[in-house]
Amino acid sequence: MSGSNVENLVAMANQIGDFFETMKNRERSLEEITGHLKRFWEPRMRRALMAHVDARGGEGLKAIVLEALTAHREMMV
Repeated sequence: MSGSNVENLVAMANQIGDFFETMKNRERSLEEITGHLKRFWEPRMRRALMAHVDARGGEGLKAIVLEALTAHREMMV
């Protein structure tokens, strides 16, 4: 994916993170973030986001989103 596409994925993932970050239970928030991505994003979008995490350390992702992707990586395949 091109750089601008990855930037769009990062922005969308951060919006999801913003929504679930308000939950009181942090572990549940992490599960909900990755669960949402699994349910609503196409596999190629999830793969591109994970490739960005691997190649660029998730540059631009909110801390909670990066934590969710790292903690629940198996959900992203």
